[in-house]
Amino acid sequence: MESRSIRYSFSRFVVVGAFGFLIDASVLTALNIYFGVNVYLARAASFSLATLATWWLNRLFTFGESSSNEGRTREYARYFATQVGGALINLGIFALLMHQFRSLQPWPVIPLTAGAIGGLVFNYTLAHRWVFQGGRINE
Repeated sequence: MESRSIRYSFSRFVVVGAFGFLIDASVLTALNIYFGVNVYLARAASFSLATLATWWLNRLFTFGESSSNEGRTREYARYFATQVGGALINLGIFALLMHQFRSLQPWPVIPLTAGAIGGLVFNYTLAHRWVFQGGRINE
């Protein structure tokens, strides 16, 4: 039963993450291209908005409301920290593979994919065990 509910919540986590990516990419593009915002400021805004949206969606659809009394602000702070950690892992794996395996340079999508998988596993594990620890997994 436990592995089934983990597979189910992981699948929902991936779907929510894909939605978050669309928000991230759309906001980044709109702010940078259409409004002339510096790309790094636009990226900070797009990441923050995508993280807020995925926290809310994961809270509602993936893990359920937390039974913790600590409040949503602390839960979101843990979620945001987790997402930053996952992003750093993603970038680290990408950079490591690009540097160590020069033959991958014509195909950066391979290190990008490896980084995304590493970040995803990190983010899901911490979301499941630390961020939403008191929540029920929605099935």
